[in-house]
Formats: sequence, structure tokens, C-alpha cells
Amino acid sequence: MKILELRAMAKINLGLDVLRKREDGYHEVRMIMQTVRIFDRLRIQRIRETGIKVRTNLNYLPVDENNLVYRAASLLMKEAGMEEEGILIELEKHIPVAAGMAGGSADAAAALIGVNRLLGLRLSMGELMQRGVRIGADVPYCLMRGTALAEGIGEKLSVLPPCPPCHILVAKPRISVSTKFVYNNLKADEISQHPDIDGQIAALEQGDLRELAKSMGNVLETVTVPAYPVIDKIKKAMLQGGALNAMMSGSGPTVFGIFDDERAGRQCFYRLKGSGLVQQIYLTQPFQNKALQEG
Repeated sequence: MKILELRAMAKINLGLDVLRKREDGYHEVRMIMQTVRIFDRLRIQRIRETGIKVRTNLNYLPVDENNLVYRAASLLMKEAGMEEEGILIELEKHIPVAAGMAGGSADAAAALIGVNRLLGLRLSMGELMQRGVRIGADVPYCLMRGTALAEGIGEKLSVLPPCPPCHILVAKPRISVSTKFVYNNLKADEISQHPDIDGQIAALEQGDLRELAKSMGNVLETVTVPAYPVIDKIKKAMLQGGALNAMMSGSGPTVFGIFDDERAGRQCFYRLKGSGLVQQIYLTQPFQNKALQEG
């Protein structure tokens, strides 16, 4: 029996700006997105039973339509009139959950790719991205991967030059943060300091890691850091450990630090791991989608 194995890769935001709250309730954003080499594994296969079965290694995750993997598979199967088919999706989670790293969106993107292949639907990447935005604003980016500028609600994507080689320390504290809580409490019209997104794009074009790190910023920290001071403690620990800069990813609470020295990154990894501040911690690197960069 044919089994597809896929990697669903996490993202960080090198820069995250919110321009305004739209009339439809969504927020207009401008973000620099970067895929990192932290990933969940999906195994997808056809089964004789009708419908979609989801299994996961985390017992607190839903396995019905409340899971984005299920919704992604259901969307394609309904559209293709293949609801009588049976599919089993086994999801092995490693990306921190509810952590600002688009883990659920990455899983949904991998499910779209896998179901498309498994059922022979022959949808192009562009067609998958059009469907992905109906599941979540980050899904089109998670399909594309690499380094990108995201605008609109996050669905308008432009490929950027790759992030310069570096080491990225990713740490999630022992808390989870609701994205809805963060955006509901964000006072977009009162933000006085905005991250230098254009400066980051220029740094990427020049391959200048230090300038890229210097220009990092995330306006959502104005909500999340006061509510969860541990985020600021982790940031300070990374900066003291030699990070060029450290920042919260997405709506948090995950914090990442950019290191140009692997040894310093590794030493900071072990210090933070033993500090009691973090629940999950990884030392990783940026991932680039070479096909897009060459295209």
C-alpha cells in the first residue's frame, strides 16, 4: 500500500508589522517570513474505511474537523467528489503548539500536498495555495516556504533573497498564547514604533546578516510581553548569550535568537535548557526553497 511521508516545516517571523485593523475584523500585516529546519512528520495512506482518520502523538490535539490537517484533506476530497475514499493521516508533532511558528498551518500545507499526490488530483502549487488560504492565512506561505514578504492578511506573498547562513535558537516557554487574545488586545492605531521591514529586505538583498538582525521587530510584543514576562527573560538570556538579536515569533510565546557563531548558540542552548524558563528548545538553521529561489 502506497504511503506518502512528508515534512511540515515551521516558520519564524524575522519582522512583523501590523498596519491597521480592517473592516472585516482581520488585520493588515507586513511580515518577513522564514522557514526553519524544525518539522512535523506526516504519513498519509489510503485505507478501506470511508472518510478521514487522523492519528497524532499528542493526545490533547483534536483528530476531527477541528484539526487543520483534517480540514485540508476534507476540502480537497469534497471538491474532487471523493468523499467515499478513505485516508489515514498520522501526524507526529515536534513544532511547538500554539507558539507562533505556524505548526498547524504547516501541517495543513503538507496534508494538501500529500492528498493531492495520493488521489492524483493534479492541482498546481498555485491552485493549492488558493485553497490553502481558506484554511488559514499562513497556509499559502507554508506551501511555498523559504524567505518571503507576506502582506494583506498574510496571503499576498513575494519571494525574497534567502536568509544569510546563521544559527537560530528557538525556545518556547511553558505557556501557550492565544493568537485571538493577542490581536484582540492589539491597539494597532496606537503603535508608535514599527519594525524596519524595508531595511530587512535591503539587508536580505545584500546578504547582510547583522543588518537583518538589527532591523528585527514584532509589534505583537506590545501585547504579549507585558502579559507574559517570561518572554522578555528568554530574549535577554539570548542577547546575553551572544545573539545578534532576539525576538518573539508571530503571536508568541516562542522566542528566537539569531547567532552568527554556532558555538555561542550551542552554549546558550544548554544554558537556557537548564534554566527552567523553557519547555522546548532547538538550535536550527534557515531552510530555503531552492526551486523558488531559482525560479
